[in-house]
Amino acid sequence: MAAVAVHQFAPCITCHAWSPDRSMVAFCPNNSEVHIYKLSEDKWEQAHILQKHDQIVSGIDWSSRANRIVTVSHDRNSYVWNYEGSEWVPTLVILRLNRAALCVQWSPQENKFAVGSGAKTVCICYYEQENNWWVSKLIRKRHNSSVTSVAWHPNNILLATTSTDGKCRVFSTFIKGVDTRDSKAGSSSDSKFGEQILQLDLSFSWAFGVNWSPSGNTLAYVGHSSTIYFVDDVGPSPLAQNVAFRDLPLRDVLFISEKVVIGVGFDCNPMVFAADESGMWYELCQIPWGEEDVINWSQVWFAVF
Repeated sequence: MAAVAVHQFAPCITCHAWSPDRSMVAFCPNNSEVHIYKLSEDKWEQAHILQKHDQIVSGIDWSSRANRIVTVSHDRNSYVWNYEGSEWVPTLVILRLNRAALCVQWSPQENKFAVGSGAKTVCICYYEQENNWWVSKLIRKRHNSSVTSVAWHPNNILLATTSTDGKCRVFSTFIKGVDTRDSKAGSSSDSKFGEQILQLDLSFSWAFGVNWSPSGNTLAYVGHSSTIYFVDDVGPSPLAQNVAFRDLPLRDVLFISEKVVIGVGFDCNPMVFAADESGMWYELCQIPWGEEDVINWSQVWFAVF
């Protein structure tokens, strides 16, 4: 499958995020800056450079509703960037970390964001209207090593994390005055902030990218042992299964439907996993890179729909 377009933004890109309409992309060129490029007449042109961090920017997320950008860095700080006039204006978020911030993600309602760190800590940040600033609450003493990835459940309360201690965990992030007790959220809205709902010990190696299905009924994450894990009925009695493969480990996963997951990693070829009618997950195919490679897209189409 040939690439739609190739553009050399920088020799190395640490992290990136797309704007809501996909007309702009923000990325870190392996330094303390964030560059924003805009697509104009089939050409990518540099529109802004965000300069506030002192060390490498390790995570970027661009909110789809409020058009805000959040960045985190090895300098242990976070900034929320608001577009005012023709400039991006930063607001410092004090994370109270003593190690590098590694990853960040906005919550579905965009009233909170989560930051994973090398301090074995997760920061849940939210906006205090009366003081006009962003503050953070910490989930501590739960991880035994660095937090490598975070993923929000669609209910805006549950948060899944992965860590280099090999475990995947699910926490409640309910904050009084920020979240509402919704019957649709089930028992998760009755849990206290930082309460651990579930701990999964399925991986015997580092655990990386984690993601929820669109309904929130299934959780997927990957291990450094070339294995992907799927968990249904997240709670006291979860149903778990794993799919091992012969290729290099995956680094991140994304649900494109309830039954199809895309995984990307060190092999440079995205992998497609699907669930059959009985709910068993399997490796469907790989998406090869190159003009001479051919993929059976009808196979993927039927898996998705």
